Amino acid sequence: MHLLQGVEILGSIERVMSAKKLLFLILVILISCASAAAKSYLLAAPNPISPTSPLPSYLSATDNTSVTSLSLWLPEKPPISSNPLGLTARSALAYDMTENKFLYSDNISQQMPMASLTKIMTAILTLEHPRQDDRYVVQPANIVGEDSMGLSAGEVLSKKELLYGLILNSGNDAAETLATDSPWGRNTFVDVMNQKAKSLGLSDTHFTNPTGLQGDGDQHTTAYDLLVMTHYALTGFPEFRDIAATTYINLDQTDTHKAYYIENETNLLTSYPGVKGVKTGYTPEAGMCLVTYLDYQGHKIIAVVLNSDDRRGEMKDLLDYVLKEEGVTPPRHG
Repeated sequence: MHLLQGVEILGSIERVMSAKKLLFLILVILISCASAAAKSYLLAAPNPISPTSPLPSYLSATDNTSVTSLSLWLPEKPPISSNPLGLTARSALAYDMTENKFLYSDNISQQMPMASLTKIMTAILTLEHPRQDDRYVVQPANIVGEDSMGLSAGEVLSKKELLYGLILNSGNDAAETLATDSPWGRNTFVDVMNQKAKSLGLSDTHFTNPTGLQGDGDQHTTAYDLLVMTHYALTGFPEFRDIAATTYINLDQTDTHKAYYIENETNLLTSYPGVKGVKTGYTPEAGMCLVTYLDYQGHKIIAVVLNSDDRRGEMKDLLDYVLKEEGVTPPRHG
């Protein structure tokens, strides 16, 4: 009797185990079919996607030397574009970094020439990839354009000295010297500028030289891309913030260069309390452009105007307006 019961129990266990094996086999077949179907769909798509989903080459530190870290600070664009101030600027924005929101947005995705605002990116690459010996030699070919810090061929300056000339004087000679004597040389420097733009997620920006001077082909950006670029420079490089906020500086004569007096006359540093500078730009094709950083009563604001008839006056109007919108009384200014 006990033997018979044992045989029946063993038979039941065997049937249960067989059922489990069958269910497991069915599950494996279903998973395999689903995986094959998914792979076939991806490869048959209009733009086939690799199942391994590699990073795009411009976001890979191996393929893109400008990727020092993956930075994709890309604030969501406002759905509505408006110009309540009636600015003449073809594009304008203001963004509060403290509250992470747009305060003003007019035509911010329109591709436009950017003139010397290009030098924000020139400064970024210089700060990220300085020469190890910190000796930048001025070549005769570096003396270009009207805006200049007054360099002479054969002089040798440091990175920081040239950055003062680049940002305060908007020196084309400083930009060309930094690019020419960079670790890559001038032409590759410009290529890396574009690689860096891609690594920041800037899809509407293209550079053709380190100065922003017209004549080297199509170069453009947008107010939105300039916001992202400027945010990257301000938050990533204390040296950039300090230089941009400098009203003037004396560079003493050394054994390798003459003395320089460099003054920041074209931003609102001395006329609008709280302004910490950044960059101006002008060419006939770009018009008058201005990127300004304001740190006032707990609000850190980046503002941009492109192709304005009065960049200084309209920037003051823009800053007054957005501060009032935030419930802050604007400072008295000239």
